[in-house]
Amino acid sequence: MTEEQVYEVLEEYQDFELRRYPDHLVAETEVGGPFELAGNLAFPRLARYIGGHNRSSRKLAMTAPVVQEQDPQGRRYVVGFVMPAGVSAEDLPDPLDSHVHTRRVPAETAAAVRFSGRWSRRSYEEREARLLAAVEAAGLEVVGTPRYARFDPPWTPWFLRRNEVVVPVAA
Repeated sequence: MTEEQVYEVLEEYQDFELRRYPDHLVAETEVGGPFELAGNLAFPRLARYIGGHNRSSRKLAMTAPVVQEQDPQGRRYVVGFVMPAGVSAEDLPDPLDSHVHTRRVPAETAAAVRFSGRWSRRSYEEREARLLAAVEAAGLEVVGTPRYARFDPPWTPWFLRRNEVVVPVAA
């Protein structure tokens, strides 16, 4: 079974969960192209990195979710793999591909909504708009860029796929 990123549910609202994510490590790459293809374009780079194409030739386990967010200019996407929980920053191998970067993501509080279905821009944007409205109605302040989280491999039937929109909020 694939390891999933851990979080603590702080509160359940009618339209979303308020979560606390601990600090964690990610391997990321930036890609152009349409929303629906960004994950497909980024996946081979990131899969090669965790498959041993790094300075240590070390393999890392695949985890979930794969996260995707738009860059501030709105033209490119940053796609990342969350690293396994047991890997420390000191043990994380350096990428050989100059397009892959690793970083520590600080702990954060975030609002999240889960949904199933196809990986489409429309589906994401509909959930993002609803989540942002619900967060505002709850009196919470958005403090970061919304991200799309996909938990399942592409061969999973669309109606069984777990997807989420996650947006950082003030603690």
